[in-house]
Amino acid sequence: MTKKTIRLLMPQWQGGNNPNYSFGAELLAWLAPDNDQPLIHVPVQAYDGTPLENENGMNGRNQLLDQLKSAHHIIDAHKPDRIVMFGGDCLVEQAPFAYLNERYGGELGLIWIDAHSDLVNYVGYDNGHALPLGNLLGIGDEEFVKHVKVPLKPENVFIAGLATPTEQETEVVSEAFQRLGIAPTEQDTEVIQRLGIKTAGTKELTNSMESIKAWIKESGIKHLAIHLDLDVLDPKAFRSLLFANPEAPYHFSPAGTMQMLQLLNLLKGLSEEADVVGLGITEHMPWDSINLKKLLGEIPILNK
Repeated sequence: MTKKTIRLLMPQWQGGNNPNYSFGAELLAWLAPDNDQPLIHVPVQAYDGTPLENENGMNGRNQLLDQLKSAHHIIDAHKPDRIVMFGGDCLVEQAPFAYLNERYGGELGLIWIDAHSDLVNYVGYDNGHALPLGNLLGIGDEEFVKHVKVPLKPENVFIAGLATPTEQETEVVSEAFQRLGIAPTEQDTEVIQRLGIKTAGTKELTNSMESIKAWIKESGIKHLAIHLDLDVLDPKAFRSLLFANPEAPYHFSPAGTMQMLQLLNLLKGLSEEADVVGLGITEHMPWDSINLKKLLGEIPILNK
């Protein structure tokens, strides 16, 4: 039987409170290979210059919830077997992966390829993209967790490429967070240990993905979803990342160190180990294209 696959373009920016994520998502969908999979646009409220309201500790909470519901309505209407998601910020992953876990009887495996865990909230850092994995596990934001009918099992989650800050980076981040009044409610490492989630850093995965293979085998995972936050990549090698802003490098969190070829080999290897039924690609920040778009928008002959 042929399995039904849909592609979703969800140019959500409110979860990271950065309008440029919308353009990054649209460019991702354009860059992806053409095939007969339908591309469906999830409606997202466009940035109109108005700052997001902080609603109960989250910027743009109501917009994010409305967009989450829209994604669920579209997915439920199509009832796909497989979903590809082009985002936007990381929070776009909640609807497709929650659906897929329910679709596959609560036994979905999820590999979270990301420099950050997206598990814990930070008091004072009120962007929703910090919590999608926590929401999917049923331990995140209460209003978002309500939309996860079947939470993922912690033993069915693997975090790959998690950045480990150096002592110097930790000091810089701590000082920056203190200035901004940001403090972790619980360290992500504590949550990972408490839940028993398996992890592997980029260095460990450089020569072998045996730890991931063992996890798939031990957990009996047959159907796998892959979250790919592009910030797992080394910003010196791949410049289309928030951390690689040429005008204002982002120093509040450790950046990824994975190289493009290593990421490709990892994704191909995962496809050989299990039936990949979900793929989400997020947080694309194409600085050169963004800056060129701004420049073109200012050229008189192009605006007559």
